[in-house]
Amino acid sequence: MINITLKDIFGILLIVTSIFDAIKYSLQAAKIRHTKTAKSQSRKFINFAILNDIVKLIYGFVITDWFIIISSILAIGCMLDLWYTTFLYYPYRCRGLIGFKKPNLIFYFINSILPNRIRKRL
Repeated sequence: MINITLKDIFGILLIVTSIFDAIKYSLQAAKIRHTKTAKSQSRKFINFAILNDIVKLIYGFVITDWFIIISSILAIGCMLDLWYTTFLYYPYRCRGLIGFKKPNLIFYFINSILPNRIRKRL
């Protein structure tokens, strides 16, 4: 006989809702790829969302809760896809100029976490 507890039921519900959360980020990335611009995408929003799920993932490992771990991994995977898509389609100020190179990922990441008043415009 299968012994399912209340924790298991809500854990499964957590994973199902996390799939919907992950789909949300995948749909946003698909929209950016379709329109070929990430003009309306907030880089800070995705950075904070990734940080939140990394903390949830670490917490899941600390308390050994596989439901939290699985839901965090699903969300982080789709958020990283959105983050990279935003990097590819970010409306750089100098895009289209001869000799302009897109910044590397590390510079882009640092630039995305700095406040607007001190960051250099890409």
